[in-house]
Amino acid sequence: MAAAAVSTVSAISNHVAAGHLFAAIDALPACSGSSLLPAELYASLLRLATSRRSLAAARRIASHLASSSSSVPSTSSSITATFLFNRAIQSLAACGSFADARDMFDAMPRRDGGSWNAIISAASRAGKSAEALSLFTDMNSVGIWPKDSTLASVLACCAERLDLNGAQQLHGHIAKRDFQSNVILGTALVDVYGKCFLLADARRAFDDILQPNDISWNVIIRRYLVAGMGDMAVQMFFRMVWAGVRPLLYTVTHAMLACRDNCAIKEGRCIHTFVLRHGYEHHVHVRSSVVDMYAKCGKIDAAQRLFNLAPMKDVVMSTSIVSGLAACGRVADAKRVFDGMEQHNLVSWNAMLTGYVRSMDLTGALDLFQQMRQETKEIDAVTLGSVLNACTGLLDLGKGEELHAFALKCGLFSYPFLMNALVRMYSKCGCLRSAERLLLVEMGSERDRHSWNSLISGYERHSMSEAALHALREMQSETIPSQSTFSSALAACANIFLLKHGKQIHAYIIRNGYEIDDILRSALVDMYSKCRLFDYSTRVFESGLSQDVILWNSMIFGCAYNSKGDYGLELFDEMRKQGIRPDSVTFLGALVSCISEGHVGLGRSYFTLMTDEYSIVPRMEHYECMIELLGKHGYMVELEDFVDHMPLEPTTAMWLRIFDCCREYGNRKLGERAAQRINESKPLTPVIFIESTPDYECSDSDDVDESMPLREADEAGEDRYSHCEP
Repeated sequence: MAAAAVSTVSAISNHVAAGHLFAAIDALPACSGSSLLPAELYASLLRLATSRRSLAAARRIASHLASSSSSVPSTSSSITATFLFNRAIQSLAACGSFADARDMFDAMPRRDGGSWNAIISAASRAGKSAEALSLFTDMNSVGIWPKDSTLASVLACCAERLDLNGAQQLHGHIAKRDFQSNVILGTALVDVYGKCFLLADARRAFDDILQPNDISWNVIIRRYLVAGMGDMAVQMFFRMVWAGVRPLLYTVTHAMLACRDNCAIKEGRCIHTFVLRHGYEHHVHVRSSVVDMYAKCGKIDAAQRLFNLAPMKDVVMSTSIVSGLAACGRVADAKRVFDGMEQHNLVSWNAMLTGYVRSMDLTGALDLFQQMRQETKEIDAVTLGSVLNACTGLLDLGKGEELHAFALKCGLFSYPFLMNALVRMYSKCGCLRSAERLLLVEMGSERDRHSWNSLISGYERHSMSEAALHALREMQSETIPSQSTFSSALAACANIFLLKHGKQIHAYIIRNGYEIDDILRSALVDMYSKCRLFDYSTRVFESGLSQDVILWNSMIFGCAYNSKGDYGLELFDEMRKQGIRPDSVTFLGALVSCISEGHVGLGRSYFTLMTDEYSIVPRMEHYECMIELLGKHGYMVELEDFVDHMPLEPTTAMWLRIFDCCREYGNRKLGERAAQRINESKPLTPVIFIESTPDYECSDSDDVDESMPLREADEAGEDRYSHCEP
């Protein structure tokens, strides 16, 4: 080597040693026939460029190498050049340009196994799995055997593409070459089988590894977790600890997530103890997973204690505690944590929205959504689903239509669960034409049983019983009805007294092996009772023991419908003996039974019991029943006292009933007061109180059934006497 060349090499080496990358490159000599520098120098330059992730430097070095090597014909120099080309490919790929690495590979005059290994690994790391597999095929076609690292790269590509067939072929290739004991290849096989959800094959591949390392254990635990086999993930974590392998941080996190998903609080506490003993608690990801595990397993107090003790609270940990508090109904506490977060992510917003909806603070959910719109543009289908549920609960059709338009604008309308939420909203709000169009036209093949259930329930709720039964027939041609479907259909039959159809639905339920749960039993009891087949409703009710208050309510009302009020009152006493807490509907049924059987004193005691013992605030229907009970049976003094002590002003319908009773039983004072209140509501024809038989006649069609709830007469109150002639 000439003295000038030695001087150049020395200068470049000094720059490299000092870390002066571009100074070293600038010192490279112009390309000539003898300008190929020592291989160690090129390798040092490429290593320095790679460590700096400097693509510009790597390109200049690779360009100099390619130009210099083209004029060096000797075999030994050619071999050296090939080695350097391989290093250049690796450097260019590591600096982020697979395209430059591929150009370098294609320009090589001679390739060896290292060249193929370098470019295949580069393609795999760059996410170009299809190209990597194509290169691997070309490599085999020229008769070059892959190294274990190359096979690992190709297996990673198969895993990314879920190419099970390719993975199995590689597995056979590995077995033939006795690479199965190789921990890298064994781990790659575990990963590819796990990603293809062949967990039995993944487990066999794992068991074939003689000495699995921490990465091998992490992969098998992760694959079990993703496949929904959390119990196996936890079991493998404990096996890993017993084998003396120290888990990676992410392995501990995966094990905690598995405990969370399986509600395995006992195992979660054991892992928490391991975390504390081995110093993992200082890592924020591990700490967040522990808090999340306790919160999701219902141990919210423990989760909140750990959260409060944490020196640093990241958004993941804060979101976990917000979600846990909201899920257990502590929405105010969740909101305090939420407001204290430095930043909110989409998950924390959705957790808070879900908490409001579950706790039935629907107005709060809409207010939070407005705040969310002001603070972030991140909104997904889960967000809109929660807000739509709030609109459905509030019967806010206008807001629901706005959300429908917003979903279309944002491209979120394609999610089936969101379309189902829209069908439910339109159905419950009574906009059934929109619900029909959405389900039958826009959803197409995306509709499922939940879509149909929402529509059928909407028809039944809005007194379109024939349409509900027609929709049931249409549904059966597409999908299998659920118990909820039959509950709505039976309610539709009850509404229009279709006993034959109700019996057919009951027979279909039995014939097809559906479980008749408390909800279905309630619907059957209600249908048979309203269709006056009381023996059948009794038989259904007595077919099994139940603590469900809705079922008991259905039976008590069924007794009242069928003039079996005394039996209904016996059921009321029996449910109290069994420790079933009556609700406001139960007491309403008991009062209706007292009306039909004339048990005035008992009815008054039930009304007092409702407030004194069960702290149930009487609703308008309860006051209507008490007025009916006292007035129908002539308890005028008690009726006047009751009206005087009502915490609210009686409605026009109530005053009409009071007026009728006072005329019948001769209570002038209260009757004239009732007449005054009725006339103040400006009926078409004023009323005048006369104790004796009235000197005006009304047509039979104007009579009102005294046993029906007075609320139904509200709208008729103004014109009830309009057909009467004084």
